[in-house]
This record gives sequence, C-alpha cells and structure tokens, in this order.
Amino acid sequence: MAATASPGAGGMDAKPRTSPKSVKFLFGGLAGMGATVFVQPLDLVKNRMQLSGEGAKTREYKTSFHALTSILRAEGLRGIYTGLSAGLLRQATYTTTRLGIYTVLFERLTGADGTPPGFLLKALIGMTAGATGAFVGTPAEVALIRMTADGRLPPDQRRGYKNVFDALIRIVREEGVPTLWRVSEGAGDLGGYFSDNILCHFCASMISGLVTTAASMPVDIAKTRIQNMRTIDGKPEYKNGLDVLVKVIRYEGFFSLWKGFTPYYARLGPHTVLTFIFLEQMNKAYKRLFLSG
Repeated sequence: MAATASPGAGGMDAKPRTSPKSVKFLFGGLAGMGATVFVQPLDLVKNRMQLSGEGAKTREYKTSFHALTSILRAEGLRGIYTGLSAGLLRQATYTTTRLGIYTVLFERLTGADGTPPGFLLKALIGMTAGATGAFVGTPAEVALIRMTADGRLPPDQRRGYKNVFDALIRIVREEGVPTLWRVSEGAGDLGGYFSDNILCHFCASMISGLVTTAASMPVDIAKTRIQNMRTIDGKPEYKNGLDVLVKVIRYEGFFSLWKGFTPYYARLGPHTVLTFIFLEQMNKAYKRLFLSG
C-alpha cells in the first residue's frame, strides 16, 4: 500500500512564505516617507495658500504657481522643503499606524474560510484605522503646519523651529500637551488597500480624490489655521473651526474656503503612485534577500 502523502509533502501544498506583519508595517511607513520627499513642496504651497489673507490682510498669492515662484525667489530651493522632517515623522506615525490597524482588523474579521469582510465592515475598518492613525499623527502635523507657515512671517514673528523634534518640545513647553492634538484630522481612506494595477489605482485615487478634496477643503483650511494660530494677550485667534469658517467667508470671500485646492489635489496621485512603487520595490527586495531559496 502506498504511503499517504502528508499535507506539505514535497512542498506541493505549503503556503508561500510572506514577510512578517512588522515588516509590512515598516515598509508601509517607509514607502509613505519616500513619497513625501517628492510631494513636500506641494504640501508647503497648500499650507501657505490656506494662510494667505488671514486676518483680513491682502492675499499674498494669486495662484499656486505664483505661491511656488514667490517662495523659491524669497527662500530658495531649500525653502520649499521647509518642514520636511515633520512631514516624514507624520508619515512614520500616521501611515504606519493606519496600515497596521487596517491589516490587523482586516485579517481578524476575515472568515475562517477566507471570506473577506463585506463592504460596510471594510469601510468601518478603514475609518477606524484612519481615525487611529490621525490621532497618532496629529502632533507631527501640527509641527508641519507651523514649520511650513513660518517663512511667510516677518523674521521677528517666526517661531524658528529647528526641526520637528524641536517643534514638538517647544510646543509642549510653551503651550501645553493638548496643543499637539489641536483639530485631529479624521478618518480613513484605506477602503481598498493597494491594487495590483498601478494605473488603475492612480486613476481611482484621482477620481475619488477630486470629490474628497472639494468636500474636505473647508475643513482642512479650518484645521490649518487652528493648528497654526497664536494666543495673543491670553486670547486665541479663533474659538473653534466654525469661527475660522465664518471669518474666512466674511473677510476673504466664500471661495477662499478652497484656497490651496490645486496643490492639495495635485499631490494625491503622485503620493499614491510613489508610495505604491516604493512599497513594491521593498517587498521585492525583502523576498529576494530573505524569502527566496
């Protein structure tokens, strides 16, 4: 009688080796950081435009291109990368946490037979992951907003943070820990994870991003101004997000709520594609070095 083959005999039924979860999370964060190096100037332009005209002052920039050329002329090439350390820390905290939470919840809620969670449950997972990531990443974003905004101020009014860690330490010392979580941004854009087709993912990101950007910009400008605001004579510049929106409309016009739309939208596609490319290359390298053979 022939011997019964064991389930893994000859490697026929053995599952392919995959990288550990910790490595996947690490690569996710590193991929986001790599993409940020390329799109940081767009973040800076977006933040400067959203703060332009604040307090009923004359608007500093007419268009995104005018903002970019003005910054380059006044601050040089290095100036458009102001706040890069904060942008990198934000990706290291926000993206890694978001990706990790999403992966863990997705795997735990997948059926024993391998059936993935339904659409609504997947959306809830994405929102949970996004909200958790946002909470963890908000301190770095507060530092990012302030560092990118600094160059538009007169020298005697600048905060002069040396790097993101200097910014975080000084914010805590001068304004208290709660300031680090001023207007924590919300929630999840991880409903689908990464597609195998980079062109498809790029197109989907740009189409969905158009609607998302248009809807979220008023909230984003309120967040940017609150995170950057100062306390003057013991009184904060804004009471809350609604106060920001009312003042923007009153002094700058209704459509000023969408200032910075172009650079904000323009960064979505490149950041998504670059993150995917970096992630794919790191996974391939890890597989070749540690999982092959």
